[in-house]
Amino acid sequence: MLNQFYQQLAATSPVSVVIITIAIMLLAGFLGTRITKLLRLPNVTAYILVGILLGPYCLGLVPANVSEGMDFISDIALAFIAFSVGEYFRFSTLKKNGAKVVTITLFEALTASVLVFILTFFILRLGLAFSIILAALASATAPASTLMTIRQTHAHGDFVDTLFSVVALDDVVGLLAYSVAVSVALATLGNGFSAADVLLPIAWNIMMIAIGIAGGFLLKFLMAKRSTDNRLIVSVALLFALCGIGAAVDVSPLLGCMAMGTVYINVSDDDKLFKQLNYFSPPILLLFFVKSGVEFRLDALVSVESSLGGVPLLVIGILYFLVRIGGKYLGAFAGCAIVKKPKKVRNNLGLALTPQAGVAIGLAALGARVLGGEMGDMLQTIILSSSILYELIGPALAKLSLYLSGSYGQEAAEGEEAVPTAAPPAKEAEVAVLKERLQAIQKELSVKEYARSPEEEAFLEATQDIEEANSSPGAEYNRKKFINKR
Repeated sequence: MLNQFYQQLAATSPVSVVIITIAIMLLAGFLGTRITKLLRLPNVTAYILVGILLGPYCLGLVPANVSEGMDFISDIALAFIAFSVGEYFRFSTLKKNGAKVVTITLFEALTASVLVFILTFFILRLGLAFSIILAALASATAPASTLMTIRQTHAHGDFVDTLFSVVALDDVVGLLAYSVAVSVALATLGNGFSAADVLLPIAWNIMMIAIGIAGGFLLKFLMAKRSTDNRLIVSVALLFALCGIGAAVDVSPLLGCMAMGTVYINVSDDDKLFKQLNYFSPPILLLFFVKSGVEFRLDALVSVESSLGGVPLLVIGILYFLVRIGGKYLGAFAGCAIVKKPKKVRNNLGLALTPQAGVAIGLAALGARVLGGEMGDMLQTIILSSSILYELIGPALAKLSLYLSGSYGQEAAEGEEAVPTAAPPAKEAEVAVLKERLQAIQKELSVKEYARSPEEEAFLEATQDIEEANSSPGAEYNRKKFINKR
């Protein structure tokens, strides 16, 4: 009945079908987060499950032609994700513990990839192209669930600092591994290995990095003395440009966008732009994850007839799920042991690296294009199904790792008590005065103002500029000044 309604509507107004479908995806994604919020699960879990519910194997509320026409959403969403990752690569921070963090990240990411490749290629014999792309995807970690758990528990300490750095670098290793894997896969799917087939994609990726670096300096130049709304327009325009260039040469724009974000944060020290983009991007990311759920091959996962190389897809998915967890834990354990991290960090860091979504799902969509056909669909099905499971158990494992490492709870409190915290007698009066001033300031702040997020504050500036320009005694002069600033 619904398909007939869409067909009748498409006959009179094809555009209305697309708009209504997008509205359904946005509203359903929002309603899904109301449920996962109660369960303290990340939003991405709700988006994927809602997509499956709206897909052809459940309610069928998203027409196939609309979903297929939204492929560009994947590139745009990944561009925003990659640019935001660049914020965490401040050179000043990396200089302090950079060598240790890089060692741990390489071990935890590459160990997972190597074990998955051994499983798929040598044990299950699934083919080189499929095995190497799936192995590269195994290295990626989704930081959102872990970071959310850290905020909820108010955890702190060396374990948390190490975890922050590792999850930031993890996507870089994953992107590089994916770029190499795709180059090899393209060569094997063609007429065999050749230098051009392997080196050309790598050359294009290096070119994207160079363009991203240049884009970071250009962004710094264009951001000077711009109003908040124009800062957003310029930054989005450059991200879209990188997406277009990557699509033109059939290369992922992820490395270029991440390079642009890294250069910009280091040359400008302006984290406000990242907050503004994070406040702007949620609808795009929602559509991306819901679309991924819509394209989820539920029938292929549960069907006993669905197999790759004679191995049922469900078996491949379960083995990938378990082997990747083992690889992450063993790699993090070995990396921490080599750099001589404390025992509590070494034993528990791998548990917090379980979640996988975001970049991995986006790369799976790109990898499915490379493999094509049933093999590409199966790759995407495995990553989506395992990502749902990872996002379901990830927060619990992250919380367990934080507790076992003593980053919060009774052990953290005892650790704090063991350190002398009493203020010197000469400074007790100053501390008391400072506390009184802080209490007075808190009373003056409204609850709404006090709870405003950094992203909302970044966007509030644009409204304040306009209000000041229109309501001040010299409104006409200020309005002209504001327009010139734009």
